[in-house]
Amino acid sequence: MGLVMALVLLAVTLAAAIVRPPRFTEAVVAVPAAALCVLGPTNVRTAADEVEAIAPTLGFLAAVLVLGRLCAREGLFRWAGAVLSAAARGRPSALLAWVLFVGTTITTVLSLDATVVLFTPVVIAAAVRVRTPARPHLHATVHLANSASLLLPVSNLTNLLAYEASGLSFARFAALMALPLLVVLVVEYVGTRVCFAGDLRPAATAPVPDRTAGPDERAPVLALAVLVVTLAGLVASSPLGIHPGWVVAAAALVLAGKQWRGAGPTPVDLVRWCEPGFLLFVAALAVVVRTATDEGLGDVVDGLVDQPDTLAGLLVIAVVGAVAANLLNNLPATLLLLPFVAPSGSGPVLALLLGVNIGPNLTYVGSLASMLWLRVSRSEGAHPKLADFTRHGLVTVPVALLGATAALWASLHTIGA
Repeated sequence: MGLVMALVLLAVTLAAAIVRPPRFTEAVVAVPAAALCVLGPTNVRTAADEVEAIAPTLGFLAAVLVLGRLCAREGLFRWAGAVLSAAARGRPSALLAWVLFVGTTITTVLSLDATVVLFTPVVIAAAVRVRTPARPHLHATVHLANSASLLLPVSNLTNLLAYEASGLSFARFAALMALPLLVVLVVEYVGTRVCFAGDLRPAATAPVPDRTAGPDERAPVLALAVLVVTLAGLVASSPLGIHPGWVVAAAALVLAGKQWRGAGPTPVDLVRWCEPGFLLFVAALAVVVRTATDEGLGDVVDGLVDQPDTLAGLLVIAVVGAVAANLLNNLPATLLLLPFVAPSGSGPVLALLLGVNIGPNLTYVGSLASMLWLRVSRSEGAHPKLADFTRHGLVTVPVALLGATAALWASLHTIGA
């Protein structure tokens, strides 16, 4: 097949994901592309091994997606929106701080998909209530979905892929990424205030009173309790030898069982919330990336990650990950780079995560989450501008990437890999 043809298939697969027409799934193009790879240099056994390796991660992702939807039905996100608008008290800068806090929490616990799909409309509505432009808060939301998804393996599909290869326990993964996340949040807050200073000035008029508070905005006690227990279960899962996917699936079953007593979701709803088309797309994409790697792309990558133990080496890996994410999208970038980084240890794997999670904030195509955020924003009546997105990324990404890598290096030397 050759490297050129493999890259063409990869480019076509990613283009289909970016410009996906309504009512079509990314898998419509990805699966035929994977089939061409199987008919070419990648034999059926190799493709099957690739899919088998990624299957537990996809199962985990499906469980997280369902849990997020069930939490939404419990009113978790409507309650979060009421909390945001009330806590801001008419101050745009206070609203930004709360968006950072709540958005990071949602991204960390329920994954970046919940942030872009379910939290983005909440942020837009909260900005309307506070009578402030939604622009800074909206852009902060997508930045959080990408760069704030560092703390836990459950926060991002790239994290899930890397977690399997890192050899780290759930708790140690979180401990090593805590300081990098803190650095990123400081950079995001300061960078957003610098980029959108005019929009964050106090409103000249009083905020609109929130007259929509009702039963839906009461604290969803069960959902919050389930999430707390789930986090505890995830921390304990590694020492007990339990795959974290079972923990999340159990949490989803608890909420689904409660909702089935009323007008709860049907089995068809649960399957639909798993987004089987997207899961199939990821599996097919893994086969296409494997083909490109075997056809010579891997040789190019291998020479870029040859000094992983130093701060400079970790920074090179992070920068390579960021560049690859913006050229290829962060998911295929992770699939491509991970096999070459993982043998060097958990530190380089985490450095790669910094690159593929922080880097995508430079371009819309850097991550699937950014593209999904753009669709959701437009459907809610907001129309983000490419110039704002790019300027925001140029201000925050280089500083966040450098600072987070230095923080990771310090954590590795303090805590140990």
